Amino acid sequence: MKVYTNIADFKPLKNAVCTMGIFDGVHLGHQKILAQVTRTAKELNAESVVITLWPHPKSILQPEGKIKLLCTLEEKIDLMAQQKIDHLIVLPFSLDFSNISADYFSKHYIAESIGTKLFIIGYDHRFGKNKEGGFEYLKSHANEYGFEVKEIDREDVDNAVVSSTRIREAIEEGDVNEASHLLGRPYIISGKVIKGKQLGRTIGFPTANIEILYKEKLLAKHGVYAVKVSFDDKVFGGMMNIGIRPTFNEGEPNVEVNIFDFEGDIYDKNVKLELISRLRNEQKFESIDGLIAQLHKDKESSIKILQEYGIEIIL
Repeated sequence: MKVYTNIADFKPLKNAVCTMGIFDGVHLGHQKILAQVTRTAKELNAESVVITLWPHPKSILQPEGKIKLLCTLEEKIDLMAQQKIDHLIVLPFSLDFSNISADYFSKHYIAESIGTKLFIIGYDHRFGKNKEGGFEYLKSHANEYGFEVKEIDREDVDNAVVSSTRIREAIEEGDVNEASHLLGRPYIISGKVIKGKQLGRTIGFPTANIEILYKEKLLAKHGVYAVKVSFDDKVFGGMMNIGIRPTFNEGEPNVEVNIFDFEGDIYDKNVKLELISRLRNEQKFESIDGLIAQLHKDKESSIKILQEYGIEIIL
């Protein structure tokens, strides 16, 4: 997949099947649209093109809302690549960009700059100044713009619409199983390993402290989770804590992971954590011995869950 961050760098195609959206999380609903794009492109001997925006428009238009995102730009690019898209165009979103009319965007971006012959749009997607663009708008102007337009129905799971908002709510409640169900994969948290206070080493459970580099990334509810850990093209099982470590009277929230079957220095490495299942709430223990006893139980539970998930754990 080729990635572009400037529309001027994109050479118009002779035959493109294109779609557009924020695609935060690249969830099952998004995947339905992307699958239609790639499948149709193959049928028409065309190339598939996806337009997305970064940063999220709400972070610019409604900064007071402080929206939390399901994926960083790097995660979104990786997830798009997994969908076998040929071209991904990441358009920088700004206040000036928000004032581009649907007519100008359709003519100069979708038609001329990309060479779109078929534009596939999600059932509720709107674009352009004042959100004037949508399926009905494109359909009524299709001849003028020189491309056909097709609308994709919404994706339902368990009789409820799949949406980024619904997934955010599940993650905020710690229901990562529901989030995984709607995403079609585990929820991902990624970051860089930094040096911490090394409190875990003193009790036999050394942890890697993870710095979340993108502050708008949504973290799951405080608690303990069984996780799949990936770095340097290697995969491990582990258990992660999100919270303030109340037993040690820590005040600042942090993310730390105990990696099973691993010893070594991974400071400054980028680590991907996939949240497989939530074990329990974070809690304050009356003694360090009580914490250690619970951590042993957490590890046993995590190993069982991860083995059932298909992650090999060396005991």
